[in-house]
Amino acid sequence: MKKSENKYWALVVFAGLFEVFWVSGLKYSSTPLQWFGTTIAIIISFYLLILTSSKLPASTAYAVFVGLGAAGTVVAEMVVFGEPVHIAKIILLCTLLIGVIGLKLVTHDSPSTEQQDTARAKEGK
Repeated sequence: MKKSENKYWALVVFAGLFEVFWVSGLKYSSTPLQWFGTTIAIIISFYLLILTSSKLPASTAYAVFVGLGAAGTVVAEMVVFGEPVHIAKIILLCTLLIGVIGLKLVTHDSPSTEQQDTARAKEGK
């Protein structure tokens, strides 16, 4: 994996963090300022996901985004908003994260458009 790909995976993680903010905001916002913050979090989250989708396998990036967002939202609900903690939730969250990490590890990035263009150019010579 190239350093530039690591940068895009980091952006997917940040997009997932912003997803936690906006999902919680949808549930708990009650003032215009809170709704504004929720809207900004939605925009940032999806902007980062769209930005990365041209550089990473879209299906894997989306799975990581959704998995981290879902896990983060459940943890935020328990830690910040006082939702009850159950061992079953913890086990299922760990299972979800293992699946997301496993999917990321077994997904091989396809050659970039630049690499494909270079290969075609070499074949044409």
